[in-house]
Amino acid sequence: MSDPSSTSGPGVYQAYQGNTYLFGGNAPYVEEMYENYLANPTSVPDNWRSYFDALQNVPATDGSNTKDVPHQPVINAFADLAKKGTTKVVQASGADSELGRKRTAAQQLIAAYRNVGARWADLDPLKRAERPAIPELEPSFYDFKDADLETVFNTSNTFFGKDTMSLRDLLNALRETYCGSIGAEYMYITDQTQKRWWQERLESARTNPQLNADEKKHVLDRLTAAEGLERFLHTKYVGQKRFSLEGGESFIVSMDELINQAGVKGVQEIVIGMAHRGRLNVLVNSLGKMPADLFAEFDHTAPEDLPSGDVKYHQGFSSDVTTAGGPVHLSLAFNPSHLEIVNPVVEGSVRARMDRRADPQGKQVLPVLVHGDAAFAGQGVVMETLALAETRGYFTGGTVHIVINNQIGFTTSDPRDSRSTLYCTDIVKMIEAPVLHVNGDDPEAVVLATQLALEFRMEFQKDVVLDIICFRKLGHNEQDTPSLTQPLMYKKIAKHPGTRKLYADKLATQGLGDTLGDDMVKAYRAAMDAGKHTIDPVLTNFKSKYAVDWSPFLNKKWTDAGDTAIPTSEWKRLAERVTSTPANFTVHPLVKKVLDDRAAMGRGEVNVDWGMGEHMAFASLVSSGYPVRLSGEDCGRGTFTHRHAVLHDQNREKFDEGTFVPLQNVADNQAPFVVIDSILSEEAVLAFEYGYASNDPNTLVIWEAQFGDFVNGAQVVIDQFIASGEVKWGRVNGITLMLPHGYEGQGPEHSSARLERFMQLAADTNMQIVQPTTASQIFHVLRRQVVRNLRKPLVIMTPKSLLRNKDATSPLSEFTKGSFQTVIPDSRDLKAEKVKRLVACSGKVYYDLAKKREELDREDVAIIRVEQLYPFPHKAFAAELKKYPNLVDVVWCQDEPQNQGAWFFVQHQIHENMQEGQKLGYSGRAASASPAVGYSHLHQEQQKALVDGAFGKLKGFVLTK
Repeated sequence: MSDPSSTSGPGVYQAYQGNTYLFGGNAPYVEEMYENYLANPTSVPDNWRSYFDALQNVPATDGSNTKDVPHQPVINAFADLAKKGTTKVVQASGADSELGRKRTAAQQLIAAYRNVGARWADLDPLKRAERPAIPELEPSFYDFKDADLETVFNTSNTFFGKDTMSLRDLLNALRETYCGSIGAEYMYITDQTQKRWWQERLESARTNPQLNADEKKHVLDRLTAAEGLERFLHTKYVGQKRFSLEGGESFIVSMDELINQAGVKGVQEIVIGMAHRGRLNVLVNSLGKMPADLFAEFDHTAPEDLPSGDVKYHQGFSSDVTTAGGPVHLSLAFNPSHLEIVNPVVEGSVRARMDRRADPQGKQVLPVLVHGDAAFAGQGVVMETLALAETRGYFTGGTVHIVINNQIGFTTSDPRDSRSTLYCTDIVKMIEAPVLHVNGDDPEAVVLATQLALEFRMEFQKDVVLDIICFRKLGHNEQDTPSLTQPLMYKKIAKHPGTRKLYADKLATQGLGDTLGDDMVKAYRAAMDAGKHTIDPVLTNFKSKYAVDWSPFLNKKWTDAGDTAIPTSEWKRLAERVTSTPANFTVHPLVKKVLDDRAAMGRGEVNVDWGMGEHMAFASLVSSGYPVRLSGEDCGRGTFTHRHAVLHDQNREKFDEGTFVPLQNVADNQAPFVVIDSILSEEAVLAFEYGYASNDPNTLVIWEAQFGDFVNGAQVVIDQFIASGEVKWGRVNGITLMLPHGYEGQGPEHSSARLERFMQLAADTNMQIVQPTTASQIFHVLRRQVVRNLRKPLVIMTPKSLLRNKDATSPLSEFTKGSFQTVIPDSRDLKAEKVKRLVACSGKVYYDLAKKREELDREDVAIIRVEQLYPFPHKAFAAELKKYPNLVDVVWCQDEPQNQGAWFFVQHQIHENMQEGQKLGYSGRAASASPAVGYSHLHQEQQKALVDGAFGKLKGFVLTK
């Protein structure tokens, strides 16, 4: 691998030592802490006790397993003897002192190789860089001489199989283990059990693969398949983009081993996410897609039955394959060109599968993420996804990461430009995931590294990284000329015979057949000509009991009805449950008032507010067998303190106790209600929930933004998956987005959920965009999302001030009868023939308009609310216009600036339903580069002007039908 050479100054390991908490300047503090531990282990903090416990497992300098004892009593005893004059000082001999120093140095040498031995590993197939100078890996750094090579040292703290070894043998063992074709990084792991696990696995085998003849032939077969497919496509479809895997064929060997060994270990599903490099190869040679089907896509003879479709190297696929442990279902996630964005989507899909199987540790479902080296180091969503790995709501049992490290991005290969870290994988150290760097030209080492990575994941349920160092034979795509920017690299690549050829030659020298490699090449080419596999592992008639049947959710219309009202008796039963708390559970006085008020709402004594309407939607769903999963920043309480889905005992004594979730206790055998306060991430968390919803159509999956405008941090997810996933890939998805939106003078960043962006993306009936204004509306729209079988993303512009606005409350009757209204008619009993103007609006501004009309006592103005903005409810909207026979003009009024909000989208929808001669006008804020102003007085002036304008003379843009 192309690593920067070390510079002058302290060595790598020295720098590492000097920056730890064991640095010499902290010695007195550490000694005192250790002394306290030896006297009483429970007297020191847990993290120090864990560290000192581990020290007790380290052999003494004499090789014995004697445990340490408190030092101070021994020191005091010697001091007393000295005072009595009965002792004399004996100087240690020079020979004894020097032997002690060498013993210590031998242990330092072991530690150095474990820490930084990977820097000397033989990793780069192109051998472009000289081995860096790392003094700590040289015996001379510790003042060892040639004469010391036969000196025997204690090695009982290693796993080389000997309690003592000569320095020569020890050095050879360390280099064989840590500096061969595999470079292991794991010493930064805090957990001593995991650290010792790696030492035992690596050192006991000296990191040397042990494959029998049949296994070696199978490896060669997979290399032949990987290379053969690429060369077949390269000659048959000249110049067509495919993002070839050539130079990284060992990746297919790794995938083959991973799938088979996972099956042996009890994994029943593997979900794979990867970008385009090598994707076609994985489809054919790992998932078993028929070559003929792939060729049809190149020939443009494959079915094209989607509104949009996508290029072949973005396509997903699924299959069931045979392994030594039984059938394994493989899913390759659909992926756009935005590289690493698929990572959290895969993780969400895996979590849904785990939940369906009641597999909380991920023993049956395995996420596999395949990365490019440049993207892995450069894309922020990688860090966000890693940050989810150990959290309760997003845990997936550990991910196996595989980096196809071809040592170049598009045209960038100089590490001084491509990253600020030594390795592209250094980002994973934030979660202490171990890394195995492996030379792609050593496929047997790739097999061993894959086995170790999977074994670690299954043992500890933690992420692990396999970094396959290889090269990219062709350019970024097949039409590129990489030598323009990498002349030296591509001179070396041009001379490289290929991994398959190297390995075939190696097996020939081992007596496995001089023509074995050529015979496999011919057989594979013949299979490709026939459009078939040489070996077909796919099970065509197998179906898991955990497979999801999507057929009930396909080809549905947005106008399909759904029974969203619930009986009064059920309402009251559920209301009593969601407002009850356990005995001896003390809620905060403010929360107590909320619960008391909600209990009154449940009894029908007062109107129902937004928080209660939302709660009752959730309660009625889980009681009926529909799971609910709600996640986002602070969504347990709610950003605006309206939800209180999680109650906290004010007298609890431990941080991880004393919570109660009423919605998890509404009925016997109810469906799960899960509410998650997410990490401070939008992109990864929203993508995770999209992935979850893509694999579970029966769960109401909701992502809530802290403020609506924060959703712009996840715009890639919205553009590439939520808005276009169905028309590109045929993937239906029922995810719900709740985005707080409303202009209340909170400034540019806390006013708008950027409604206009969703409106711009709305086409092909791809999503539902609503802005409900009453408690009953949020109740019905949430229930509608799962009660009816339409699965389209639902984007809800949720309110802020309306959460506590009494005008936005609803009577109990609106929950036990009726449904979601796409358009809410005027609430007043107007004389239709007197109405000259109709003001149409959406959201909070309605209440400002209604108040203004009361002040003006205008009987000639009707106000209607468009609660569903897309798909636009033409039938309901037209019915409102027809109510008023003398209507002269229609005004669209909105809080947002003219170039934002819904105006540019709805104007032609409204115009379509108007009568000839009627005029359409606009009243709202003027176009603006910012969503909202930051000056409160200016906000108030603008708000007053737009409300007044709705009742005044038409100005500016006026469109006559």
